[in-house]
Amino acid sequence: MEQTKAASEQLLALLDGRRLSPAQRRIAQYLIDHLSEAAFLNSVDLADRAGVSQPAVSRFATALGFSGYPALREALRPIVLGSVAETPQQVRRNEFQAAIAAEEQNLATLHELAADSERIASLGRELAASRCLPVLGLRMSDPVAYYFTYSAARIHPDVRFVDSAGSAAFDLLLQARQAGGTWLLAFMLPRYAAEAITVLDEARRRGFKVALVTDSRLAPWAEHADVVFPAPVGSRLVFDSHAAPMVLAGLLVQAIADAEPARTQLRLEEHEALNEKHNYYLH
Repeated sequence: MEQTKAASEQLLALLDGRRLSPAQRRIAQYLIDHLSEAAFLNSVDLADRAGVSQPAVSRFATALGFSGYPALREALRPIVLGSVAETPQQVRRNEFQAAIAAEEQNLATLHELAADSERIASLGRELAASRCLPVLGLRMSDPVAYYFTYSAARIHPDVRFVDSAGSAAFDLLLQARQAGGTWLLAFMLPRYAAEAITVLDEARRRGFKVALVTDSRLAPWAEHADVVFPAPVGSRLVFDSHAAPMVLAGLLVQAIADAEPARTQLRLEEHEALNEKHNYYLH
């Protein structure tokens, strides 16, 4: 007879694919760590133990598709009563492995996207031809956008990072357009920065074409872009993990390099000469 699944595995399956706020993820984490106890708590006690508000517990239950917390608790109790016993180490192992498995699936999705290599190569040629290339990345999108900006600046003559909204962003877009920019590359990942929409709209008003990296081709803000590349993010941990967006950023840098091989080689040699002169790196 097949052994009953561990409680943490069943709970992780319940959470799979859900877009949760940081407060809701704190609740999820508490459930994972203390499921045998938490499944019998009322919403007020669970909120207190997880360090969130009682309404946050109610919103967490509805985010999982339940009518409210009582319905969620009723679903959790059979998991606790019918599962095999686990040590804390096993619970953590299941949680970490589930996060890694989710990222493996995200990379598999990106692998399918890359099957259309010409689509990525075509955008690379457009970005390479933009004499000035502004790159937008606000809030949680900032690290992925910065990785692209840092890498692309090694092979593209004028890459400018837009890491804030408002008048500063508008000034940068104006200057980038005056410098010959024709494309804006934007990273808009969960939790999506609302002010990014104003930057996208201003860019298009200035005459830029917009290439957007986000987690879903069907995102409502996709209509603000000319080209959309979806890269799913991992939502298993307290904050999103960005394995697929980071790989996609690397692919776009490679496509820019491939579009201008002579320029790429010259600029990389110049950077390497600086490295040899000033010993930037240990190896």
